[in-house]
Amino acid sequence: MKKTTLIVLALIGLIASGALVPSEAARKGSGKGGSPAAIPTLTATETDDLLFMREEEKLARDVYITFYNKYERRIFNNISQSEQKHMNALLSLLVKYGLDDPALGFGQFSDPELQSLFDTLVAKGRTSELEALLVGALIEEVDMEDIIHAIQRTEETNIQRVYKNLLAGSENHMNAFVGLIEKITGTPYVAQWITQEEVDAILGR
Repeated sequence: MKKTTLIVLALIGLIASGALVPSEAARKGSGKGGSPAAIPTLTATETDDLLFMREEEKLARDVYITFYNKYERRIFNNISQSEQKHMNALLSLLVKYGLDDPALGFGQFSDPELQSLFDTLVAKGRTSELEALLVGALIEEVDMEDIIHAIQRTEETNIQRVYKNLLAGSENHMNAFVGLIEKITGTPYVAQWITQEEVDAILGR
């Protein structure tokens, strides 16, 4: 989760380009008799990113379920279900590449950094409903930055495609959280992780 000053809009344009769409040959496979192409071996970085993303999406899901149980605010239930779909998409990639799933039980994480972050965010969000919504927006800001970095570190089009879907989901989630935050506070949302310029671009401002 290292901080950068990358402009999100430019990167979104990059990942939306045709360069990230798999070719027909890649989809159908190559080789004699139309047999599927061999599954490429991932780099250590690609592997680490997939494992981390699986747990990061789980963190978001578990946080939102926790807040829904406390506040019964529909947004947390809806977005937690979306995060489950993201987790499922990442699990499919883990299976495809023969990687062990790092996901543990609810609120538990193999990555100690994510475990600490989960505990901190849940404690913060339990102080008030507004804080819980701010935690949600923060999670989505961090997720977007991490996803963009992961896209840049892989050339596997199927992985990029999943990451692109995750990125679009995080944008939608942040828009939803920000809408409620601004309704409650009556003031414009202030970026918590990425730059204000990046946030405003995502919000269409």
